[in-house]
Amino acid sequence: MIIKKLAFSGFRNLNDDSITPNENINVIWGNNAQGKTNLLEAIWLFTGGHSFRGNKDSELPKIGGDGSARLDAEFFSEMRDQKASLIIKDGRRSSVINGIVKKTGSALVGKICAVIFSPEHLLLVKDGPQKRRTFIDGAICQVKPAYTKLIAGYNRSLLQRNTLLKDIFKHPELMDTMEVWDERLIVLGAQVIRERVKYIEKLAPRVAEIYKGISKDREKIELKYVASGLEGDLHQLSDPEIEELLRNALKKSRQADLRAGFTTVGPHRDDVDITLDGLSARTYGSQGQQRSVVLSLKLAEADILEENLGEAPLVLLDDVMSELDGSRQDYLLNHLSDRQVFITCCSPETLNLMEKGKSIFVENGKVE
Repeated sequence: MIIKKLAFSGFRNLNDDSITPNENINVIWGNNAQGKTNLLEAIWLFTGGHSFRGNKDSELPKIGGDGSARLDAEFFSEMRDQKASLIIKDGRRSSVINGIVKKTGSALVGKICAVIFSPEHLLLVKDGPQKRRTFIDGAICQVKPAYTKLIAGYNRSLLQRNTLLKDIFKHPELMDTMEVWDERLIVLGAQVIRERVKYIEKLAPRVAEIYKGISKDREKIELKYVASGLEGDLHQLSDPEIEELLRNALKKSRQADLRAGFTTVGPHRDDVDITLDGLSARTYGSQGQQRSVVLSLKLAEADILEENLGEAPLVLLDDVMSELDGSRQDYLLNHLSDRQVFITCCSPETLNLMEKGKSIFVENGKVE
């Protein structure tokens, strides 16, 4: 996938203008709060998703403008040149795809695919298991849309079981229904675990190879799926075998669950253990190492997405260069030439490391 031209009007703080990116590396540079990330956001919105910064659609038009914004893209995807427009008005998005008007911005899903790194993604390493589960689930959904329904079904069953655990204290007769909800949770939970384990099996060697390149082979990274309350090598187990382990775990934890008022074991409590040379990346990794870990995860996600799509997704890297040494910056600038990459940074010195590509300077919303 390649963005050939991007035009923006009334969007964020950007002056109405357009850019024609390089097919490989594009470095968007300038001081803080000038509009660099706004350019990445404009590209990301063509994936059909909401802003990766968590902003509402009503916050995307320029402050002091008429409340509307328009983005236009010419791009190569699905083996052909295409055009798309995204119109933001009255807090809502609509789109035009190859001349066909669509009522929503989400109609763009599948036309342009991208992976995004932003400073908030460092929480993948720094924060608790929830962030890592969310990353894995989101990545699986991109390559296997049916997983969205599976994880939603599991979460509904989990909510119902937790509600039952709270109600049993007032209504002990409800204990007889516990087995029914347990079985539902077991069947769906085993499928969730299996899909996550399969994805980690694909992800781990790619992460290791990418991290090796980023770190110049100075550290070895390993990923391992850790299932709460379950023992054994999940990679070698079938769904029925995982179901049996989960069934036994729920039986053992039932009294603890009743006391706590929620389900204490299951895939909603699982984690992905990330180590560097055998030590926890979360506990012992430096800022640069942790940033390199997340970059490796994101680039490996892009590799798997490419394998399923048949074409490379865009890679958007926001504020990625800070806390990376020169060799790690060199990898990002000069060893990702097999896909289109957009990187934001503040230091003009970064450009000296770039062997080929395009630099885009942003100052007070003006793009050069």
